[in-house]
Order: sequence, then structure tokens, then C-alpha cells
Amino acid sequence: MPDASIKDIVKDKYSQAALRARTGQSACCGTSAATAGGGCDPITTNLYDAAQAGEIPGSALTASLGCGNPTALAELKPGEVVLDLGSGGGIDVLLSARRVGPEGKAYGLDMTDEMLALAEENKAKSGLTNVEFLKGEIESIPLPDGSVDVVISNCVINLSADKDRVLKEAFRVLRPGGRFAVSDVVVRGEVPAALKKNMDLWVGCVSGALGDAEYVEKLARAGFEKITIEPTRIYDLEDARAFLAAEGIDVDAVAKTVDGKFMSAFVRATKSASKPCCAPGCCA
Repeated sequence: MPDASIKDIVKDKYSQAALRARTGQSACCGTSAATAGGGCDPITTNLYDAAQAGEIPGSALTASLGCGNPTALAELKPGEVVLDLGSGGGIDVLLSARRVGPEGKAYGLDMTDEMLALAEENKAKSGLTNVEFLKGEIESIPLPDGSVDVVISNCVINLSADKDRVLKEAFRVLRPGGRFAVSDVVVRGEVPAALKKNMDLWVGCVSGALGDAEYVEKLARAGFEKITIEPTRIYDLEDARAFLAAEGIDVDAVAKTVDGKFMSAFVRATKSASKPCCAPGCCA
């Protein structure tokens, strides 16, 4: 599928999700109904506790289509500058803004006009002043080099057709010593291509989950160090049974191939705080 086609499909689905959320409906993709925990299925459900939910407007929670809770794991500090890639309705931006305090700042970046409009509404409802939403694509971040302390994201990098470019851009905008701290869908081990395509559709409406080893390789190639992938939810066959059956797949026949292979994970990495050696002979 051409990159433009992937981008168009993602933009359309998230535009529709934003419009549903703004009218008080579930932001779930397709015909899925929202669960009691505020999500659409076992991936998006119960990611934020009651205390966090109380810190943000209800429409920000309704619009969340993430697979994790990066603000709970990123260890944000007062005064830091945070960038959320694919910020949607703004839930993780608003939570981050509270954690970094008035001396810090939280940016949200999204390419979808409808999501940005919803995010601005949620910002106004929150009363926070240290928040700024930017229109743009995560493959070309509209911020200067070395301008943020932490890059977060919530189940969005997997949607990009050019993940190498996203990771290079994240590295570029981070200050020396900055942190990459994202939630994403990751594949463990080998999954047949046809099944992976169907599972991808289930785990993120439109998805392109990387394998765990491939994710580490791409981060290292972008320049990151201290890379770790921590599973936060591992999906078993029962999580996907109804979706796969609806696609005409004999679920029991593929059980061993699918069970436990897809997970939500917290991906951490750092940008070195030291500058590279440039002077003649200094690295000898």
C-alpha cells in the first residue's frame, strides 16, 4: 500500500473518531462500542486510573485510542518540555502538562484538523496554559533541533509508513540527555504475513506494528542508546477471537501462531548527553 494511501486512511479514521468524540459518542473505530473503562476493546480499555481521569475533560478520555499510558511511565519532571507525537484529543498532553508544571511545557503534534479542534476544546476546559498543539506530521516535526526533553507517543508510531523517519525526527528534536518514552504495539517473534495483516487491523484500526528486535534496531540506527522494551499488555487469542472470526479465519487453527505474539509495550531510549569527539586524535 503506498505511503499516501496509509496516511489518508489513518487521517480519515481519526477524523471520524474525533467527530464522534465531540458529539459525546464513542471514538472507537469501525462498529466497536466503547467499554466501561473508556476504551474500545482489551487494547484501549482501563489505561488511565480514576485520579488521572479526574485531571482531564471527559471528551479527552473518550477520544483516546491509545494502547498504553506513557505519562504514567515516562517519569516526567517539573520544568521539562514534552512532545506528544500524534496527540489526538490531547489526553497525554494535558496529563503531561500537569506533571511538568507551569515552568514546563507540553506540545501535542497531530495532522488531523478534527483532532486538533477537539484538543483545543479540551485545553480550554482544562484551564492549562502550558500547552500548545501543533499541526504537522510525525515524520517532519515542526520544532527546532534540541528543543524538548521528552518525546512521548501513544500507539501512533506503529501507524506511520516511515518509522525510520519518525525516530530520526524524534532524536533530532531531543536535547542531549533527552528521553524517548512511548507506548506502542509490538510483535513478539514471527507471525505469518497474512495473519499479521489481520491482527494489525484489530490492534489499531490501521496498524503496522514492528517486531521487538526490529524496533530496537531502528532506534539504534537513529542514534538512541539504552533501549528497552517493556511489555505492558500481552494479548491472547481470546482478545482477538471475535475479530478474527469475523474475518473468516479459523481461530483455533491459528491459535499457536497468534497467541501472545502481539503486545502493548513501553519503549524507552535516550539521546546521549555527551557530544561526539571531533578534534583530531581525541578518540585515540
